[in-house]
Amino acid sequence: MLIRTGKRPALSRFSWVDAAVAAAVLVLLYIVLRVGQGTTVAFDTHADVHVDTDPARLPYDAARSLLRMFAALAASVVFTFGYAYAAAKSRRLERVLIPALDILQSVPVLGFLTIAVTGFIALFPGSMLGLEFASIFAIFTSQAWNMTFGFYSSLTSLPRELDELSRSFGFTRWMRFWKVELPSGMIGLVWNGMMSFGGGWFFLVASEAISVNNKQYALPGVGSYAGAAIADGDLGKVGWAILTMAVMVIGVNFLFWRPLTAWAERFKNEQSEAGEVQKSLVLDLLRRSHWPRLLAKALRPVWHALSAAARVFGRDDRPLTVDPARRRTGDIVFTVVAGGLILWGLADLARYLNDRTGLGVFGEPLLLGLATFVRVIVLVALATVVWVPIGVKIGFSPRLTRIAQPIVQVLASFPANFLFPLAVWFFLKTGLSINIGGTLLMALGAQWYILFNTIAGAMAIPTDLREAMDDLGVTGLQRWKRLILPGIFPAYVTGGITASGGAWNASIVSEVVTFGGTTLTATGLGAYIAQATARGDNPHLLAGVAVMSVYVVALNRLLWRRLYRLAETRYSL
Repeated sequence: MLIRTGKRPALSRFSWVDAAVAAAVLVLLYIVLRVGQGTTVAFDTHADVHVDTDPARLPYDAARSLLRMFAALAASVVFTFGYAYAAAKSRRLERVLIPALDILQSVPVLGFLTIAVTGFIALFPGSMLGLEFASIFAIFTSQAWNMTFGFYSSLTSLPRELDELSRSFGFTRWMRFWKVELPSGMIGLVWNGMMSFGGGWFFLVASEAISVNNKQYALPGVGSYAGAAIADGDLGKVGWAILTMAVMVIGVNFLFWRPLTAWAERFKNEQSEAGEVQKSLVLDLLRRSHWPRLLAKALRPVWHALSAAARVFGRDDRPLTVDPARRRTGDIVFTVVAGGLILWGLADLARYLNDRTGLGVFGEPLLLGLATFVRVIVLVALATVVWVPIGVKIGFSPRLTRIAQPIVQVLASFPANFLFPLAVWFFLKTGLSINIGGTLLMALGAQWYILFNTIAGAMAIPTDLREAMDDLGVTGLQRWKRLILPGIFPAYVTGGITASGGAWNASIVSEVVTFGGTTLTATGLGAYIAQATARGDNPHLLAGVAVMSVYVVALNRLLWRRLYRLAETRYSL
C-alpha cells in the first residue's frame, strides 16, 4: 500500500508560522506581478540589441529568468501528464507518440528557436511577450521530454497489486490516475522534474540571447547577461553571473525542490515505514501552518465537481483480452493513416531541400554525426560507471540525500556556457583538442540525467525489501544482482535514454566554444547545426536536425526501447 510518512501537528490557533507563510506568499505574488510587467512592454524587432551588463541589474535579471523557468516547468508538467498518459493507455498511439518523443528529444533547442521566434513574434507583433513566449518554449523543450519519458515509464511499469486494486474497486479513470498512477510515479516525477529544471538552466543563454536568421534578440535575464559578458571577454562580469546562478540554484533547491522531494517520500510503495526520512525546514513550516488545510477545505467543492465531471471518461474496466480480428483491423487503419501523414511530411521536406540545395546536403551531416555519435556513446558509458553507484548510495541514505541534493543540483544546473572562458583557457594552455574537450562539456549537460534517475530509482525501492536483504545477509555483488539493479533498472533506462538525447542536444553548444575573440570548433554534427543556425541557413539547418533525429531514433529503437520493454516485463516492483 502507498503510505504517508510524517505527522502534521494540530494547532489550536493561528501562530507566527501562519503569519510568516502568509507574508512569504504575498511577497512572492508581488515579485511575480512586478517582474511580469516587463514582459508586455513594446519591442522593436529592428532595433539594435544591447544587453546591460551592469551587475546592479542582476537581481532583476535573475527574477526574469526564474519566472521563465517556472512557467516552462508548469507547461512541462501539463504536457507530461497528457502525452505520457495517452502513450501509456493506447497501444496504437504509443506506436506514434513514443517515436515522436524520440524525435522531439533529438531536435536541438536551436532548431525549435528558429521556428518559435518567428512564430511568436508574428503572434505578438510589437510586444516583448512574443520573445518571452519563444524563450519559455525553448526552455520547455529542454525540460519536457525527460519528464514525459519518466512518467510514461512509471505508468507502464505500475505494480501489479495497484493495478488489481484499481480494477477491483471499480475506480473511474480519473480516480485511477489521481489516486493510483500519479502517486506511484511521484518520486520519479519529482526527481525528473528537478533534473529537467537543471536542463533548462543549461540552455538559458541560448534561450535568452537568441541568434536566428542573422538577427539578434535578447531578453533581460542571467543567461543573456552571461552571454554578453562572455562575448565581451569580461571575466569579472562572468564571475558575477556565475555567483548569481549559484545563489539562484541553491535558493530554488532550498525553497522548492527540497520540500518537494521530502514531501514525495510519502508515496513510497512499501509495507513498513522507513527509519529515517528526508527533512525540509520549509516543508515543516508548511505542515505547522493552518493555510494548507484551509486552502484544501476551500477547494474541496471544486475537487468534488471535478471528480464528478471526470466520470465521463468511464471506469477502469478495460477487458484484459480483446478480439484479435477487431484489433488487427484497427491496427491496419491506424497504420495506413499515420504512415500516410508521415510519408507526406517526409516527401515535402525532401522536395524543399531538393529545390534549394539538392539531396546531397545530407552527406556531410551524416559523416559528422558519426563523430558526435562516438562522443555520446563514450559519455553515456562513463556516466553509467561513475554515477550509478553514487546515485544508489545517495538514494539509500536520506541523510546523504539532504547533503548531496543541493550539491548535485548546483552541478547539474550549472550552464556549461558559463564555463566556456575557463574551458577555452584550459584547452589552449594544455593543448587539449576541442574534439576531446567537447565531450567533457557535453557531459556537463547530460550525465546528470543518469544520476538523478538512479537516485529516484534507489529511493523508490521499498524499505522492507532492503531490510529483508539485510536480515538474509545478502551483501556485495549478490545484493546488486538481486535487489539494486532490478530495483533501479526502469529508472536507469529513463535516465539513459534522456542522457543520450541530452548529449546530442548539448553537442550544439559544446562543439563550438567561444570566449572574446577566440573560437574553438570541434568536428561534429552539433557544430554543423550551430553554424547553420548562426548564418540563417535553413536548408543546412533542417538537414542537420533531420540527421540528428535519425541518429537518436535509431539508437533509441535498437537499444533503449528494448531495455524499456525489459524493464516493463521483468523489473517493475
